[in-house]
Amino acid sequence: MAKNDWKKRDGVVFSTNPDFKYDSQDTEEETQTLPAEKQKLIVCIDRSGRAGKQVTLVKGFVGSDDDLEALGKKLKTKCGVGGSVKDGDIIIQGDFRDKITALLVQDGYKAKRGN
Repeated sequence: MAKNDWKKRDGVVFSTNPDFKYDSQDTEEETQTLPAEKQKLIVCIDRSGRAGKQVTLVKGFVGSDDDLEALGKKLKTKCGVGGSVKDGDIIIQGDFRDKITALLVQDGYKAKRGN
């Protein structure tokens, strides 16, 4: 057993069975990325928890983390600003709702401008 094996057993408190083997649930499947035509993305602005700074959020992407990272990098490059990808959302620094919506529609996504 590994030294920190207990950290992977979240939710299991104790077993009195000496033959008990904990089966980890690491069988999460990677989500298949939908084609661009079937993606419904919402481009909105957010200020909460950011000290009043504006960021543009792209929500609703269904697919693998690698594809989400690639789309985020492409949008950041086209806008010439920084940003990140967290919790399935693309975060772009600044108010670029119109430009990002136009770029996504040009790439074949169903993008809609939110608030």
